Amino acid sequence: MKFARRARGDVEVNLTPLIDVVFLLLIFFMVSTTFTRETHLSIDLPEADGDPATVAETRIEVSISQQGDFAVNGTALVNSSVETLKRALEKVGQGDTTMPLMITADAATPHQAVVTAMDAAGQLGFAALSITTKNVSRKE
Repeated sequence: MKFARRARGDVEVNLTPLIDVVFLLLIFFMVSTTFTRETHLSIDLPEADGDPATVAETRIEVSISQQGDFAVNGTALVNSSVETLKRALEKVGQGDTTMPLMITADAATPHQAVVTAMDAAGQLGFAALSITTKNVSRKE
């Protein structure tokens, strides 16, 4: 018996079936996965118990009533539009956007009114913006 050795060519591995199987597994897991969304947020708000911050002598105070009406430094505005509020802030601030601006809103004020006041201040360039709060631990 004569055993002859044959020259073997390069061994090739066909990856096409492997890629097909991996692709099918990927599709299966994408379809069978459920994406859950939390429908509620659990928010535990912080409490402030510190001393009040020092108040600057020259400041602009925007007061917002329960109905969403604005007053700038105690002067009530004719309407609740953003343009009226911006004009009043420009007049009181006299172009000085470094003045501290304080927003005081009633607890039942619509959130939109507070956001409107913050937006008007931001559009004019006021950077020192603060919101007043009531310290609940002290009796007044």
